[in-house]
Amino acid sequence: MARGRNKSCYFCGNDQQIDYKDIDTLERYLTDRGKIVPRRITGNCAKHQREVTIAIKRSRKVALLPYVMD
Repeated sequence: MARGRNKSCYFCGNDQQIDYKDIDTLERYLTDRGKIVPRRITGNCAKHQREVTIAIKRSRKVALLPYVMD
């Protein structure tokens, strides 16, 4: 079985807050089509992945991020 590298949570290691207004950070967790990247690919812990998802949805609601990329 092929094993990849051990992914660690970006937010646990850097003590960063997740904010819906921080578009540069949130765009790292979106695909080129605008979908939210799953936890198994990003390497986030469950707590921070939930917070990232909520922040992305909030920023979409106030039109900081698009729902669908063109």
